[in-house]
Amino acid sequence: MTPPIIYRHTTDSAARGHIRLLQLYPHDMNIYGDWGNTLVLARRAQWQGYDVELLTYDPGDELPEDVHLVVGGGGQDSGQARIKDDLAQRAGELRAWATDGVPMLVICGLYQLFGHRFVTSSGTEIPGVSILDAQTVAGHKRLIGNITLDTEEFGTVVGYENHSGLTTLGPAARPFGTVRSGDGNNGSDGLEGGRIHHVIGTYLHGSLLPKNPAVADWLLARAVEHAGGTWEPGPFNDPVEAWAAQARRVAASRPR
Repeated sequence: MTPPIIYRHTTDSAARGHIRLLQLYPHDMNIYGDWGNTLVLARRAQWQGYDVELLTYDPGDELPEDVHLVVGGGGQDSGQARIKDDLAQRAGELRAWATDGVPMLVICGLYQLFGHRFVTSSGTEIPGVSILDAQTVAGHKRLIGNITLDTEEFGTVVGYENHSGLTTLGPAARPFGTVRSGDGNNGSDGLEGGRIHHVIGTYLHGSLLPKNPAVADWLLARAVEHAGGTWEPGPFNDPVEAWAAQARRVAASRPR
């Protein structure tokens, strides 16, 4: 296992708390810049006075205990094939975490495997961990481009999608958002992503949290609460929020 990275709080006062942040399968499920989501969470927690312990988990590692927040990225079919056996072995623990309220953000390939199954273009079925009531089948074309969502909790969310899997939600899952422009889960039902408990699955890649800090802060709030604290963010005295707002405006104005 890779040694943890410690991000110390950057405020003048004593640390307000300690967050254990886990990145799932970074060796195989991190090909679209999804590591950027992890860095945003660590930095925003630092700025609000929290120490962050960044942990990673790859096949064969010992799964850490007392985790407060989980992030996982996207990968190719070959990456999913490499992690599928290990993921199946960890399914019970991950489901227990989700039920217990651990916040999780899973992108693209791991979003698919957090559902019931993913059927590849060759017809091979890769079982999922059934945290989300969703299933995915490989499509015949890639759904690529800028995407804008309307969400109940976070307002307008913008990002970039790049996937060929077609995901359908079951009745126990609710969408992350509805598609204003773009394709979303399958290009036909107008929905994007899936949610249950404090778990968010989505096809929006590594620019999700840098461009949408409201989602990052929601995940951090749930993580702090799971650790026994209360998230009471102070104002940011730097241009990060303005940059994020500008990035959202630019992304929303771009053609597919």
